[in-house]
Amino acid sequence: MRNTPNSNTNSINDLKDPVSNLDSRFNLTLKSVQGLLKGRSFPGKVLLSRRSDPLDTSGIHGSPREFTRSYSENDAGPTSFQFFIHLKQEQFQIKKATESSTGTSQSKPSASPADTSRESQKTVTSARATDSARIMKFKKELSAPTVTLEKLRQLAWSGVPSDMRPNVWRLLLGYAPPNSDRREGVLRRKRIEYLDCVAQYYDIPDTERSDDEINMLRQIAVDCPRTVPDVTFFQQPAVQKSLERILYTWAIRHPASGYVQGINDLVTPFLVVFLSEHFEGSIDNWSTLELSEEKLTNVEADCYWCLSKLLDGMQDHYTFAQPGIQRLVFKLKELVRRIDDPVSRHMEEHGLEFLQFAFRWFNCLLIREIPFHLVNRLWDTYLAEGDALPDFLVYIAASFLLTWSDKLLKLDFQEMVMFLQHIPTFNWADQELEMVLSRAFMWHSMFNSSPSHLAT
Repeated sequence: MRNTPNSNTNSINDLKDPVSNLDSRFNLTLKSVQGLLKGRSFPGKVLLSRRSDPLDTSGIHGSPREFTRSYSENDAGPTSFQFFIHLKQEQFQIKKATESSTGTSQSKPSASPADTSRESQKTVTSARATDSARIMKFKKELSAPTVTLEKLRQLAWSGVPSDMRPNVWRLLLGYAPPNSDRREGVLRRKRIEYLDCVAQYYDIPDTERSDDEINMLRQIAVDCPRTVPDVTFFQQPAVQKSLERILYTWAIRHPASGYVQGINDLVTPFLVVFLSEHFEGSIDNWSTLELSEEKLTNVEADCYWCLSKLLDGMQDHYTFAQPGIQRLVFKLKELVRRIDDPVSRHMEEHGLEFLQFAFRWFNCLLIREIPFHLVNRLWDTYLAEGDALPDFLVYIAASFLLTWSDKLLKLDFQEMVMFLQHIPTFNWADQELEMVLSRAFMWHSMFNSSPSHLAT
């Protein structure tokens, strides 16, 4: 199903020319799935569009997205052929814009400065208009007396404006009620309830804890300093203490699973997003010393309840033997076999088990596999999926893995293990993440309604 000739000779050129690499991947996707997609339709119009206006990327909660996925609410959805036409048209526009800006185009003479200026201005104006329209849709939905959650999910799937993300996440998770009149009262009551839980379970002497509870608290205390170690903000004492209280309180109130390593990572996006309501600029410059105790406590409570809501939909991921994660790993193996048989056979022939790398991916929801500044954007899509998230995670993992398909085919067992444990995403920007999500959506549309495709 994959087109692999000349992959060795092209790999160096792909690294030098990201546009060529984009061409290659789109063409590979076209040839791999075009036959399977005949006659299928997609729920809404799916477009990839380039953001041309330069934006500040210094803030962790405000990084721009170069590609967006958008729905057309009144569109019955293009056929698969139309879907790929949209992709190819947008790809061509990206290539033209890149060649125009870098002066590398060989096929046409350079445009005059005036023409180039006019074209650039039109592109920037179009991109800003699109962004402005999306923001207005968010504002309209959030200002309604009762938020329509399905509309909010459709908007959020493509990414949420950073200043609206705290409110959107609370709504998507069902922590804040859709009815605006009830919202403030519910949040106030839940925050008080969390403080009562902390007083009951955490703020007690060890003499009142069981041996298992003492050991669990010690393990949490060991894991907290290891949480996102490359982001110094999480090493601040107040942040560490909040993380410890959240994790211990959650574990005590969920005895079927208790604390499992990896859950500590799942708190971090909530901490960053809810603290962003009180800080500006880069997370590197945030200090909890500037916050009042009440504000910090409210953030902590919101993190606790949102974590609880998130994990309610995947309880068996963290119970004994973590059967939910094992089930996802099995589905991932079958999906990869269906999409990219050469990679699947190569891994099998070298004895590489999916559990050896994918277990951590699902356990931490890929937080450890991508730069932290991209996590919030990824979680916009996670939370927009709602109860369907566990199933969609399989497609995101498949898309993530097969991003490196050409590389994997050249590696032996030991090299694959090392590569998949240290995937080189440190230079990733929003563009790479959006490509992973777009492929995941496409494959989900193909396979999720046709389980027989994944039968052994």
